[in-house]
Formats: sequence, structure tokens, C-alpha cells
Amino acid sequence: MRPSHTTDGDRPSGAGASEPPRDDAVSHAAARLPHETADRFTKPLGRFLKIEAAAGAALLVATCAALILTNSGWSAAFLSVWEMPIGFRFGTFELSRSLQHWLNDGLMTIFFFVVALELKRELVLGELRGWRKAALPFAGALGGMLVPASIYLALMANTPEVHGWGTVMATDTAFVIGGLAVLGPRIPIILRLFLLSLAIFDDVGAILVVAVGYGDAVVWSALAIAALGIAVVFAAARFGIRSIAVYFALGGVVWFAFDGSGIHPTITGVVMGLMTPARGWVSDDRMRAILGRVLAYPEGEHWSGDTADRAHLRQAGRAAREVISPLEQLEIWLHPWVGFAIMPAFALANAGVHLSNTGQNDQVSTAIFAGLVIGKPLGVVAMSWLAVRCGLATRPAALTWPFLCAGAFLTGIGFTMSLFIAGLAYSAAVLDAAKIGILRASLVSAAIGLSALWWLSRKPRTT
Repeated sequence: MRPSHTTDGDRPSGAGASEPPRDDAVSHAAARLPHETADRFTKPLGRFLKIEAAAGAALLVATCAALILTNSGWSAAFLSVWEMPIGFRFGTFELSRSLQHWLNDGLMTIFFFVVALELKRELVLGELRGWRKAALPFAGALGGMLVPASIYLALMANTPEVHGWGTVMATDTAFVIGGLAVLGPRIPIILRLFLLSLAIFDDVGAILVVAVGYGDAVVWSALAIAALGIAVVFAAARFGIRSIAVYFALGGVVWFAFDGSGIHPTITGVVMGLMTPARGWVSDDRMRAILGRVLAYPEGEHWSGDTADRAHLRQAGRAAREVISPLEQLEIWLHPWVGFAIMPAFALANAGVHLSNTGQNDQVSTAIFAGLVIGKPLGVVAMSWLAVRCGLATRPAALTWPFLCAGAFLTGIGFTMSLFIAGLAYSAAVLDAAKIGILRASLVSAAIGLSALWWLSRKPRTT
């Protein structure tokens, strides 16, 4: 972020200056295309999509590895690793959970934190600014949650497994974006944005369902501590505390409070993500003014010692850090860790299923398959059409109905969130059947959606 006009010593080079700048680096920078405001929105989105696409490949490798190891001679040793207890003791207080529990409840909180960051960035700064723009993917996500859940409930009525209705409600963002990446630039960018926004909305919706529908009996005292912790986070932000470490510590307190309250603690990630400031503390104009003051100094040794010049230099360094919003900083730091470490680790810990159990509990497997493969696209398309028809949402001209319908099949790739909820909803005796239904549905949804999009991409696009 350089000032729009370079300086030569103490003289500004304005519009009437005839002498070129002394600094070759400044001259080179001035020869580049000007920075556009839109770059602040499109570049972070492009980075997010690239990481998601690559993360989808890492997730696929981890899933295959989990399936192979679970059905090999190393199965017992592999599965026992995730049951290994990890914890600590402080006096009479002891906290110990299995490795899988820490991964599913602890590290997955960071996953939902990044999801909430991306949602807030899109709503505040990105493509979803304005409620009518956000209404289309929101309506699609809502339909993609209600219709498959209804199908599952109808098929599993009066059975003990009816409680697993949440398994068919969410979409796996990494696999959807990764699948679209296979088809390359032939897929309209607006479809990628629609499916990304939809997946983020229903991931947030799914974790709210988990918090309410799959928690234990509420412990109100612990819930009050969680609420107090959230209030402290809000007050600290208003007071001007900008240390990320402080907020992570406060987030840890809120997480343990939710964990003890009976509400699933991963809700902490959503709450903290949505509370993260989306704008930098230092504005662009102030940043240019601060840098202009530093660049105005002539060459020399005036930067050493306890001088005003050195204080201005330190101020410029702090301003350079603070001009980037906390939301963008955290997304840049955490998103690669989520995509290439947390999600593959989750798949390793949860995707393993004994394929010899294929014929067991077919009703559960069939209900999940029907909910994801039929219910998800049906709900997405129907609710999106209804929102546009009623004037509640706008459909971009580039997002044609054929492409939207084809892309809707990809939302049946539930995988990560479906496995996450299945682990909470089903007993050990039924869990393998649920996993088989999830894997089958994800494969079929991906095959149908990608085939339809490939066929459509060969035809001339019409609106």
C-alpha cells in the first residue's frame, strides 16, 4: 500500500512534475495496473477456492487411507489409536477424552470458526452484500436441509434411528469445490460462488442443529459462564484490545463452558467467527498518510536511536499490520491448516468402515442415501426457485437454471458433516451402516452432478 504520489526528498511529485522519480522500485510499482477496490474481495475468495479445491484432494486421499486401513490386517491397531485417552490432571480435577473426541469436538471447532469467518466476509465485504443476493444461497441451503430431513424422517418413522435426521442436512464444501475444480474454467464462476455460499450456510445451520438437537441435558450454570465469556469478548473488542492471543484464550474458556453445558462445544467456532471484525483498525487513507510521512524523510542515519523518525517508522510497521482486518488475518493463517491437516485427520478418524457390514441396517443406509441423493438437490432447486419467484432473491443471469440444477446434485456430497453428525446420532451397532450410506450417497451425488455439469459445459450457455 504505497501513496498514490511518490516523493523525491521533501518535494511531492504531483500532476505537474516533469522529473521522474529517483527510485527505480517506485517507478516499477507506478508502471503496474492500479489497485482496484474489487481486488479486496475477489483475491481472498480466489485464494479460498484454491485451498478448498486442493483440500478436497487431501480429504479424498485420507478417506481412501481410512477405508483401506480399517479393512486390512492393521484394523485393530488403527482403530485403537483414535480411542487413546489424552488429558491432564490438576489436583483433584481431571479432564481426559479420547483422541477422536478431541479431534471431533476440539479441532473441528477451528473448522467451524473458519467457515464462520468466510460467511461473515462474504456478507460484509463480498458477493453476498445485500440481503437479496444472500437470499438465493440461503434459500437453497434451507431447502437443502428441510427436504432431506423430511425424507429421512418419513423413511425412518417409528424406529430408534429416527434421531439421525441431521445426518442428511449438510454439504461438504471441500469435496464440492474440489469436484468443480476438476471441470476447470468451463464452469461459471457464479455457480462456484453459489455452491460455496450455500455450503457455508448449511454448515452453519448444521452446527446449530448439532448444538440444539444432539447435545445433552442443559447445565444452566455452565451455559451462563459461556454467555459471560461471549460478553467479555464483545467488551474487549469495544475496549480496543486487538491481541489475537487474548481472544483465543477467551474462546477456550467459552469452549469449555459450552462443553460442560450440554450444548455441543463446536458452536463456539461459529460464535467467535461471526464476532471477528471484518474491517482493519487502520483505514487505507490513514495508512497512506503514515507511510507518506516516513517516505518524506531524506536518506541518512536518522532511523537509529530514540528519535522521532524511528518512532514514526515503528508506527508505520504497526499500521501495516493493523490495516489488514483480524478476519482476513485469521483466515489466511488458519484456512491451510484446516484444509490440509484438520479435515484429513478428521477423515482418517471417522471415515473408516468395515465393508463386510454392507448388508446390515439397510434401512438406515437407504434413508441416508435417499435424503442426500434425492432430498438435497430437490430441496435446493425448489427453495431457490420459490425465493426467486416470490421476489425475495435475485438470480444472476450467468447462473442459469440448468447449471443450478446440475450443481445442486453436488450438495448431496455430505461426507464431513454427515460423518460428524452420524457419530453423535447413532449407536456403535448402526454407525457402520450410516457411514456406508454416506459414502454411497456422496459418490453417486458427485457422479451425477459432475456428469451433468460436464454435459452442460459442452453446450452454448443461455440465460
